Amino acid sequence: MSKDTGINLRIDEVVGQHAAMLSERLQMHRAQLYPPNARKELRKFTSGEVADLLGVKDAYLRKISLEGKGPEPEIRSNGRRFYSPDDIVALREYLEKGAKVPGTYLPGRQGDDHLQVICVINFKGGSGKTTTSAHLAQKMALDGYRVLAVDIDPQASFSALHGFQPEFDLLDGGTLYDAIRYDDPKPLREVIQKTYFRNLDIIPGNLDLMEFEHDTPRALAQRDGNLFFTRVGDALSEVEEDYDVVIVDCPPQLGFLTMSALSAATAVLVTVHPQMLDVMSMCQFLLMTSNLLGVVAEAGGDMSYDWLRYVVTRYEPGDGPQNQMVSFMRSMFGEHVLNHPMLKSTAISDAGLTKQTLWEIEKTQFTRSTYERAIESITNVCDEIEALVQQGWGRTNGA
Repeated sequence: MSKDTGINLRIDEVVGQHAAMLSERLQMHRAQLYPPNARKELRKFTSGEVADLLGVKDAYLRKISLEGKGPEPEIRSNGRRFYSPDDIVALREYLEKGAKVPGTYLPGRQGDDHLQVICVINFKGGSGKTTTSAHLAQKMALDGYRVLAVDIDPQASFSALHGFQPEFDLLDGGTLYDAIRYDDPKPLREVIQKTYFRNLDIIPGNLDLMEFEHDTPRALAQRDGNLFFTRVGDALSEVEEDYDVVIVDCPPQLGFLTMSALSAATAVLVTVHPQMLDVMSMCQFLLMTSNLLGVVAEAGGDMSYDWLRYVVTRYEPGDGPQNQMVSFMRSMFGEHVLNHPMLKSTAISDAGLTKQTLWEIEKTQFTRSTYERAIESITNVCDEIEALVQQGWGRTNGA
């Protein structure tokens, strides 16, 4: 009750009205950015960007083009050459045929290589988890890996970045919950959707994911034989041959769904903002994770990982306290902290205003130094993680 007016406020009604207003406004915003029934499309890349992605010289791409080999680039009025995402894949396939070392240009699984499942996680919101997950998934797709991204955060920020507005686009389900529910689960393939990135598929998220948190205690009370911590791994096994890497964007909480994802994981990436309160929160997260996953391990869960790393996010090199915190983390965790941090950048935040990443947005929208500083930071982080993936497959030289 309001003390000033005496008016009774039904908080559920007020919140519901606010949610409906906000949802409608967001839908209008999306309609302005992308016409009705339109899907997001990925921009074309300059020959210089493609050369960097492929690890070759721009002059070599020009030579291939002049010789009529590989895909034909779009040549614009200024003489610059541009390649579509499909062109990049075609270039990889062409170059792989002449590669001395298999996997040089198509670096995915070979032979008995296992599916890599990377959980990106932190207990605290605002740690850059979704930003890291999205840029990593997209970069790996551009680098020739077959990637499945799984959004298990009910807030669905990862899904929104990829063009899905849950309350409009997922009215009849379509999340991971449909494939791991205890009663009448769907085949996982039925909830996988293509994205506008070649080689990147997605299982979007929405509030339905919370149902797993409600269903699991009842299943445990009924001594349901279907162990909750195996459900994500069992679902992923249905599509194991279709992908090289699965990237799971976890919610900022350690519930049953997160624990099931961690049980399916082969690697864990913990995002950390280098501030004292964030590191203190991470300490509690690690203690809780250790205790709960210890129980899962005793119940038969597989807790063996190829690697665990901490990635410093939203890092400002000129900030003294942040530098002290990063030094503190490196002294504590050593090689478990990635060498490269993800820098705080207006380019990343500005791209997010239009639900884009740095791989999507036109770099001409920023000053050259701002964009290059941000993209170099993200590229370094992604490349370091890709090297860990290769090591998980027993390849020390990336091939």
